[in-house]
Amino acid sequence: MDTRRLLRTFAIGIGTAGLLISGCSGSGSSPTASATGTAAPEGLSSYYTQKLSWRDCGVEGFECTTMKAPKDYDKPDDGDIELAVSRKKATGPGQRIGSLLVNPGGPGGSAIGYLQGYAALGYPAPVRARYDMVAIDPRGVARSEPVECLTGKEMDTYTQVDQTPDDDAEVRKLTAAFEKFAAGCEKRSGEILPYVSTVDTARDMDVLRALLGDEKLHYVGASYGTFLGATYADLFPQRAGRLVLDGAMDPSLKAIDMNRDQTAGFEGAFQSFAADCVKQPDCPLGTTNTADAATALKQLFKDLDANPIPTGDDRELTESLATTGVIAAMYDEAAWPQLREALEGAQRSDGSGLLSLADSYYEREPSGKYANLMFANAAVNCLDLPPAFDGPDAVEKAVPDFEKASPVFGRGFAWASLNCAYWPTKATGTPHRTEAKGAAPIVVVGTTRDPATPYKWSEALAEQLSSGTLLTYEGDGHTAYGRGSDCIDTAINTYLLEGTAPTDGKKCT
Repeated sequence: MDTRRLLRTFAIGIGTAGLLISGCSGSGSSPTASATGTAAPEGLSSYYTQKLSWRDCGVEGFECTTMKAPKDYDKPDDGDIELAVSRKKATGPGQRIGSLLVNPGGPGGSAIGYLQGYAALGYPAPVRARYDMVAIDPRGVARSEPVECLTGKEMDTYTQVDQTPDDDAEVRKLTAAFEKFAAGCEKRSGEILPYVSTVDTARDMDVLRALLGDEKLHYVGASYGTFLGATYADLFPQRAGRLVLDGAMDPSLKAIDMNRDQTAGFEGAFQSFAADCVKQPDCPLGTTNTADAATALKQLFKDLDANPIPTGDDRELTESLATTGVIAAMYDEAAWPQLREALEGAQRSDGSGLLSLADSYYEREPSGKYANLMFANAAVNCLDLPPAFDGPDAVEKAVPDFEKASPVFGRGFAWASLNCAYWPTKATGTPHRTEAKGAAPIVVVGTTRDPATPYKWSEALAEQLSSGTLLTYEGDGHTAYGRGSDCIDTAINTYLLEGTAPTDGKKCT
């Protein structure tokens, strides 16, 4: 089962897909005026002056440490939260510019995993030469006091629940699954749930900036990481350095609008996949036209809804798991051959290929253990925005609009958007324009056929930011930096290394 508003990059494997990222604002008061200068915000001096004790990570070339932040920025005397940090120092040659913080999105993606598995090794060499590459796992994520909700077995059951209920009994089963998920989060992580908003994490980033000795924060954020970076710039505009927001979201949208936009985004990605598939001799969806391909996929989902198929695992391939597997492959055209093979297998009653894609989406290990990605994703999203729907009746009314946005995925996406209705912690954020007045130029990167963060979101964020510059990649896939476009990479590298932003409206293919 998909969790509402989930996005990520593809850089460390098949990214999480499905429903969208978070909206705006969160708990914690706005920083005091002194936060835009060099002094710590009022009452936070002990956090801004703590000493980091770096140690070997056990991963060659990387150092690790932990830092403390107030659990509640409104009440810093009420206790701390411990956050994990990692870095790989600038390799040279060339003068060190400072630290470059990276975040892969989610919400719920491990920034440290992204750093150690990709960014500090795969970002262009001139960037790694002149920046210390740094990551902090956001509060509630991975190594930073992770949110926990369900056991592995419980999560297996959760991911198999029918996302396209056909009658009242199936609706009750789906809502019961959402309720159990939320109750599990409250039972296991209730103390931290009110304090994992995007605003809280953005404030943690400013503490880390100070502890690293940087006057300004330099940052590359992908997917949900763009919302995190934009939130930082809005809170601390004079401390915002060179910010790259790749695969941007529009923080001014309500949850229902964001979910519907992303539904259309995945439909567009499927159309691109289908157009390519029908040209291939091994296309399992036919070799005539995209409309027939969509019909064939919908029929496969319908068949699986009635009769799940074996996978070679103790789990069967249900409609929900198959849908998740298809969605996972929409993030990058490099996964399309794997998806064709998986669909062909499903037609032979072998569900192992689509199950493998679904497991990568959920970050499920072969042992049956899940990373906390899905748990943190819900915790952040349900805090950052009021729920898209308040109950099943509201979903039923919205289904036609979602199906119009995507005949293939619309119904499932609509129902998956219901999960925050049962969340135990009330949302603290609301949609609003993010302007970051006074910030240096910020580069917003949009991909025209991005499934998870539709291109119009990048246009909207670049327009909202007072210093936003839009850089466009005309192509498929989620995010653009480091994915094969020399034009995109050169423009971003020049900005990171020289501080010169690309011309607003620059387009690359």
